Amino acid sequence: MSLDHVTTQSLITGTRLDLRTPSASDVSWIERFAGDARVARMTTTVPHPLPPGNAAAYVAAAHDPDRTEEVWAIDASRSGGAPLAGIVSLTQVGRGQSEIGYWIAPEAWNTGIASEAVRMLVEANPLGNCTIFASVFKDNPASARVLIHCGFEYIGDAEAVSVARDAVVPTWTYLKRYG
Repeated sequence: MSLDHVTTQSLITGTRLDLRTPSASDVSWIERFAGDARVARMTTTVPHPLPPGNAAAYVAAAHDPDRTEEVWAIDASRSGGAPLAGIVSLTQVGRGQSEIGYWIAPEAWNTGIASEAVRMLVEANPLGNCTIFASVFKDNPASARVLIHCGFEYIGDAEAVSVARDAVVPTWTYLKRYG
């Protein structure tokens, strides 16, 4: 995989985590964690089983200058954790609006890493958003708690397709307003 002439996301540094641009060295970590059915089933876009080459293509897409999704690797190595403990992203959905998405490695569940990573990204607001939307599957209340702890407010119910489940799944929708 060549990452020549790439545009990288900003580095966001926290107390025990760094949010950084994914790199080729993250591919095996992404394959391991995103390939876990427990992780894939809680996302809309991660297939299960994870097809060969999917993780490498994902990292390459994170460097595409024409991307509409900004992706950060959640790096917990500074605090003794994995160099990739998950992914957090912002997908542009309109002027001044993005949708946040994230997944965390099962080994890092219930450690506060998800809340810290989301809080870091929301506070940094690297895209200068006015609002950030989020949705979580109703069978994932831990993810809903992350959003609430990070200042998101519940705005309603909806549905989303889960590729891993090959099904439409009920969701809770959240919104974070700036200003």
